[in-house]
Amino acid sequence: ASGAALCLDYTGCNFLRQRLVLATLSGRPLKIRKIRAKEEDPGLRDFEASFIRLIDKVTNGSRIEINQTGTSLYYQPGLLYGGSLEHDCSPSRGIGYYLESLLCLAPFMKHPLKIVLRGVTNDQVDPSVDVLKATALPLLKKFGIYGESLEIKINRRGMPPKGGGEIVFSCPVRKVLQPVQFTDPGKIKRIRGTAYSVRVSPQMANRMVESARSILNKFLPDIYIYTDHMKGVSSGKSPGFGICLTAETINGTILSAELASNPQGQGATVLPEELGQNCAKLLLEEVYRGGCVDSTNQSLALLLMTLGQRDVSKVLLGPLSPYTIEFLRHLRSFFQIMFKIETKTPEEEHMGGEKVLMTCVGIGFSNLSKTMR
Repeated sequence: ASGAALCLDYTGCNFLRQRLVLATLSGRPLKIRKIRAKEEDPGLRDFEASFIRLIDKVTNGSRIEINQTGTSLYYQPGLLYGGSLEHDCSPSRGIGYYLESLLCLAPFMKHPLKIVLRGVTNDQVDPSVDVLKATALPLLKKFGIYGESLEIKINRRGMPPKGGGEIVFSCPVRKVLQPVQFTDPGKIKRIRGTAYSVRVSPQMANRMVESARSILNKFLPDIYIYTDHMKGVSSGKSPGFGICLTAETINGTILSAELASNPQGQGATVLPEELGQNCAKLLLEEVYRGGCVDSTNQSLALLLMTLGQRDVSKVLLGPLSPYTIEFLRHLRSFFQIMFKIETKTPEEEHMGGEKVLMTCVGIGFSNLSKTMR
């Protein structure tokens, strides 16, 4: 059947990860042309090339063809294979850039994935490893992907520009996913967080904690923000500091916000007090947007709903991010699935901003590589 699968055609460098991930899961070949064709430095960037190598590592029998200039890419997906792997991520993007896509693919491998990723653990562009650990793993559990082997471990932190961080991500495999009904986020009961500092004074972390608390304590008593000061080889190759905060509800919804200092030699020096306060405000904004899944993980939730058994899944989300809207279009192209999208006004929900109720019937995706045993 896969031979007959129609090749999907795209142009441009946008949404490269979405397209490769969905091609891999649906088994549909993919052609992307005109990747930065008009630019002075045309073609794939180093972080994209590194991502393509990663996809090649976790699959078996994929065919990848890239032209001389790197402006066009043909990808015929193989089987998701998994196993024990390691990968050096490009330091121009965070490990989160790679990890976000692995979270989508890992449950469907033939062998449980255990992968060491090296690079930048926290930056200002991609979701940090801390936030994915705090928000994406509990989300996977809701869909029936759980077990002792589901974890993200931070061995070393690495800040931009040089990185030097290292994490281990492992995930069990599942034959089928559970449908979810996740429509009531519930009230916030506690706030947790991590303030980290590497190659700067450990005092930086305490200053971030104090300033974040000064805002959040007005709303909640149950706040605990860990300070994490890694030393020596665990502190990577560049100095920096930052803070990640998560708000958890009585129903197990986890919303997150994070900020990191400017990379060494780029931009003005940020005060840890400012960072702590701004991050607390970002968290309050995320709580206002609300929903049962935070904005970082909207597309992961929609993907897992799509791949569920032939049963109805419902999830209440805050306003859809532009990335998520594009992801819905891609889901339709690769899996012919349509979501029912209902807008809920703040009056109906008695809180925060406008929400969206997403409903779909899963396509009954079953992990093909699990049935061959």
